[in-house]
Amino acid sequence: MKTGFQRAVLANGLTVLGEPNPANASAALGFFVRTGARDETPAESGVSHFLEHMLFKGTPTRSAIDINLELGNLGAQANAFTSEENTVYYSAIIPENFRAMQELLSDMMRPLLDPQEFDMEKKVILEEIALYQDRPHFYLFENAFKDFFSMHPAGNSVLGTHSSVSGISRDAMKEYFDRRYSPSNIVLAATGNFSWDTFLEDAERLCGQWTDYTVGRETTRYEGRDEGRVFRRKNLSHSHAVLISQGASAQDDERYPLTVLANILGDSSGSRLYWELIDKGLADSASVDSDERDGTGCFSAYVSTSPEMLDEVLEVTRKVLASPLDFSGSDLERAKAKIISRIVLDGELPMGRLMSLGMEWTYRKTVTPLSTVLARVEKLTRADVERAVERFPLKKWAEYRLLPE
Repeated sequence: MKTGFQRAVLANGLTVLGEPNPANASAALGFFVRTGARDETPAESGVSHFLEHMLFKGTPTRSAIDINLELGNLGAQANAFTSEENTVYYSAIIPENFRAMQELLSDMMRPLLDPQEFDMEKKVILEEIALYQDRPHFYLFENAFKDFFSMHPAGNSVLGTHSSVSGISRDAMKEYFDRRYSPSNIVLAATGNFSWDTFLEDAERLCGQWTDYTVGRETTRYEGRDEGRVFRRKNLSHSHAVLISQGASAQDDERYPLTVLANILGDSSGSRLYWELIDKGLADSASVDSDERDGTGCFSAYVSTSPEMLDEVLEVTRKVLASPLDFSGSDLERAKAKIISRIVLDGELPMGRLMSLGMEWTYRKTVTPLSTVLARVEKLTRADVERAVERFPLKKWAEYRLLPE
């Protein structure tokens, strides 16, 4: 049985990746489609997420009920998600049911888009939009990123709006599917306890007839801005704010040191913002994140506090962000230890390794062994962080506030 990283490309362009490990008690597999909100036109905003739902609603050979029952019969932990840049369909499964799960997922990737199911699911999506709009954190980030990225597609909304989703027709969704779900724009990956040779043979049998065509994407870098906005909502008990600056992309080497820096500045425990805001009772939430995207990226800080404390909290936050290199050697080692622990814990399970495998190939057309990733984080020095901050100075910030009416 082959073990370790494996790769093949079918004649139609579908990339097949595997990392078999017979020591695992389970397996995971999934399709990674390089498409999301940033690939939509304004008129079809939200169609990627809507389409994700429709892949569970029937194929030419299975009804929505058939899919649901089969997932239950297989004991599969299956789900999907859509982001600004990717749509992923995945499952964790016991080895005995791996081939059946691969067959089911492959069939789902050619959806029927039944008009009746389409109309019913549209109502579900509209309810989901309303639900998320009631969540302050989501509302702020959705509108802040849209404004920050301005006309750049990286700021497109994943869910879309009530108006845009209401206007999407079944034919428009089919046109989007035909435009984006080319096999050369998809990665099929598997990890854990499975046979690579059988997996590849089944991939050829189940997916080899899919027709390939060219799929593109705009990946220009966005330079950022320093203007922000104030949003207001009814019935808010807290005020929320996010500061956004230009950051590393998913292809930049600086993504490693900036991730470590984000941990130093705003991890949930032991970070600079934690001691300055959370420990002192000034804010109930404070975090910093390095958000790497395809060809571009951003660096952000989020806070939540009582309305009367927001100005003070933001003043403290800006002071911390104004001196990003004001950290000790122990701060650096602590942040690296946290990140290494998270990587190891995620990588121990087939599902965690699957996500790493699929996403890395989607963004960088390479796969880095877990040991290499850990070594790279372990070797990071202050000089690496300084070089990253030299390229991405974190000086131009756009500030967005969400306040009670």
